[in-house]
Amino acid sequence: MDVYGSIASFAVVVGVLTLTPGLDTALILRTSLLAGRRPAWAVVLGIQAGTLTWGLLTAAGLSALLSASRLAYEVLRWAGVAYLVWMGCRMLWQSRRGGGDGTAAPEPSGGDGTWAAFRRGLLTNLLNPKMGVFYVAMLPQFIPDDAPHVAMGVLLAGVHVCEGLLWSALLIGFTGLVRGWLGRPSVKRGLDRLTGLVVIGFGLRLATQPSS
Repeated sequence: MDVYGSIASFAVVVGVLTLTPGLDTALILRTSLLAGRRPAWAVVLGIQAGTLTWGLLTAAGLSALLSASRLAYEVLRWAGVAYLVWMGCRMLWQSRRGGGDGTAAPEPSGGDGTWAAFRRGLLTNLLNPKMGVFYVAMLPQFIPDDAPHVAMGVLLAGVHVCEGLLWSALLIGFTGLVRGWLGRPSVKRGLDRLTGLVVIGFGLRLATQPSS
């Protein structure tokens, strides 16, 4: 398989992965609906920075440690579980803070809020050992023997990032169309609670999945 064939094949595989509803989609939709476009794009950039990092680590051979070392995998897995459960519980708690006047607790805005959103997306991706295992299992299959591994790995991860950015743009654009109806305080609280439960669910699923 030549370089162009590898890129096309990998684009199909990660395209299916990108379109499959998951934690990333839930976080982007929730942030866009409750906090607006700027924090939503910060979450997106954090997620994609994590994707690029996984691609670089895999191409450099470092993330193979997750497959070779049960301890390394378990440490990252339980860190991910703790982070997801904490984040989900925090969303549920914030939805309760709206009190009885029908106003949900607002999302932070400005530079601090944007950085917090970026960090949330980045950590959600980096603390997901399944991402590392996916890249370890899949990426080498799409790197031609005569291609420089690190450069090719980063290029393929860049394809994944581009697809993620396009899909995220569609998600954020969609929420912009329906934000008027979904912006009501009661609906906002419901969305925050639903997303919190989804995030906790992903954390519990990660906790109960086999380690290899």
